[in-house]
Amino acid sequence: MPGAIATTSLTVRNDSDIVEAYRLEAVGDCAAWTTVEPERISLYPGTSETVTIRLEPPRTSQVRAGELPLAVRVLPTEHPEAVRVPETTVRVEEFRQLRTEIAPRRRRGWLRGRYRLALRNEGNAPVQVGFKAGQPGEELGFSFRPAVRGLEPGESVEAGLRVRTGSPVWFGAPVVWPFTVDVPDTGKAADDRAETTDATDVRAPLDAEFVQIPIFPKWLLAALAVLLALLLAWFTLVRPAVRSAAKEAADEVVQTQPTPGRETGQGGPGGADAQQPGGGGPDTRTGTGGDAGTGTGTGAGTGTGTGAADTGGQQSSATIDLQTAAGSTETGTYTVPEGMVFGVTDIVVANFQGDEGVLTINFGDRKITTIALETFRNQDYHWVTPIRITENETVTAQVTCAEPGTPATGRRAQECHEVLNVSGVLSSTR
Repeated sequence: MPGAIATTSLTVRNDSDIVEAYRLEAVGDCAAWTTVEPERISLYPGTSETVTIRLEPPRTSQVRAGELPLAVRVLPTEHPEAVRVPETTVRVEEFRQLRTEIAPRRRRGWLRGRYRLALRNEGNAPVQVGFKAGQPGEELGFSFRPAVRGLEPGESVEAGLRVRTGSPVWFGAPVVWPFTVDVPDTGKAADDRAETTDATDVRAPLDAEFVQIPIFPKWLLAALAVLLALLLAWFTLVRPAVRSAAKEAADEVVQTQPTPGRETGQGGPGGADAQQPGGGGPDTRTGTGGDAGTGTGTGAGTGTGTGAADTGGQQSSATIDLQTAAGSTETGTYTVPEGMVFGVTDIVVANFQGDEGVLTINFGDRKITTIALETFRNQDYHWVTPIRITENETVTAQVTCAEPGTPATGRRAQECHEVLNVSGVLSSTR
């Protein structure tokens, strides 16, 4: 038996007529773990001596079970040609030693977990192993791939284990499912575990756990509770208060608004007949090209509005429409009529094609802004205090077209096209 000691004996007789010394040496497959005691003897003629042969096969997978030849070479010192090699047969018994390991020991998941089984046959005979898993209840299902493995001595393999639960855990704490995995030797009915000397050699079931985590964590429940509380607070407390405050503010505005009868009167000097009608004549200017390129730019200023006798002016607006060829610079203007002052409060610039280039806006001698066309499609500016432009001064829009853009039609334009609208109060200086 590997790991144990067995002995046998060999008798050597000197049949020569001289004193002879003999050296004894084990040869063959068993020589590595066979010793002869003593290894050297001397015999007188006609005498004999018995030596002991000690067999100590190691408990490893390298010494295969079965019958092995054993020979001892008996070599005379004086007459080496008279060497003898007696032979016998040694039967090495089988021992089973299967080492198994499961990794990881603990796996977390919602419904399933995967494990790896490492197997090594440290015995000296082939084995056929199967897998068997169990748990205290019936909540888990198990599947092995492959289900059965054959292992030669010293061979190592891996197998997969898949664990699955029947239903998910929606809320709450994780659930721990312990289970065991047994790897029985299906090729031999007898149990050789009592023969093993190494306490770490595993043939007993392996312990493992599957931790089933909830679908929704605890903090999500707390967040939902807080959100529900905020919604309830909004609909029951905050929203009614906001609506009540808004209604009170609206009522205040309605109460302080003057009625039409009190404001205008009927037929008097301050009535409707005395109101100054709004409106302004269109003023069209033809833009002139800049230092580079060709093209045409048109500016159109139109004034419209309603009478405002108590302020001395009327709302008015002017529009400058510029079309500029690529690589050219065009200028469009609007001139304030003689005897009038234009208080500008708002401007809106439209680059609806997505052109690339530079736009500069001037009010008289004052430069208001210079802006890259590719940074906007629609841009507006507003002033609380109007910017005054006196009579005969101009609102100027100058466009340098680098590359025409693509309008909503999807077809690239041939020219850059920008529109500037200027709004404010047009008042008389007289």
